[in-house]
Amino acid sequence: MLRCCFLASFGLLLSANALSAQTPNPAPAPAATASPPQKTMEDPQVGDHWTYEARDNITGEIKSTYTSVVTDVSATDISIRNAFVGNPNLGYEVYDRSWNRTSNDSWHYSPSDGAGMKAPLAVGKTWSINATDLNNSAGVSWTRSVSSKVVAQETVTTRAGTFDTFKIETSVDYQNTKDPTRKLQETRQTWYAPPIDHWVKQASVMRADGRVRNSTSAELIEYGRR
Repeated sequence: MLRCCFLASFGLLLSANALSAQTPNPAPAPAATASPPQKTMEDPQVGDHWTYEARDNITGEIKSTYTSVVTDVSATDISIRNAFVGNPNLGYEVYDRSWNRTSNDSWHYSPSDGAGMKAPLAVGKTWSINATDLNNSAGVSWTRSVSSKVVAQETVTTRAGTFDTFKIETSVDYQNTKDPTRKLQETRQTWYAPPIDHWVKQASVMRADGRVRNSTSAELIEYGRR
C-alpha cells in the first residue's frame, strides 16, 4: 500500500519535499517465531517399550531398572506392563491418550493423576487438575491438586540418544481424606520428547511438613517398537 504525505504549506507545495514524500513505506518484516518440536512418532502400538534407570538422588544409588511395554490400545486408553530387573512381579497401569495415569494394580485416579501432557505444547502453557486417589483394598483415599507449566524447550541427551524436549514443571499437593492434617507436597520436572511421544527424563522431590522425604530421578536408556 502506498502512503503519500504532502506538505500543507502553500508556499512549499511545489518543493522537492513533495516529491520525496511520495516514496512508499516498506512493509514491516514479519516477526520470527520459534517452531516447537513436532510429534513424529505414530500413535502408540502394542509392543512399544521404554526402559528407564531410576536413581535415589539422596544416596546417589541406582534403585531400579524397569521397562514399560504397551499391552493394549483403545480409542481412549493405553495399557502398560511394567517389568523390573531382578523382580519377577509385573505391574500394570492404564493411561489416557495424553499419558495421564488412570489406574494401576492398587490405585484408581479420578479423573486421572494429572501427570500427562496437554497438547499442543508451547513454552508458557499451563494446565491444572483436581483429582482423587483411591485404594479400595487398603481403604485409603487422597485428594490431589496438580498444576503444570511448560517452562522451556531443551535438548536432552541420555543413554537412549539426544532428544528435543519440552521441559514441564509440575507441583502436586496431596491431602488425606480421612485425616486432613496429613499432607504431602511434590515438585516434579519432566522432559517430554514429542518425537517418541514419551518423557526421557524426570526428577521428583516429595516433602511432608516442608521436609524432604524422597528425591528421585529417572532417565530413558532404551526404547523402540515391536
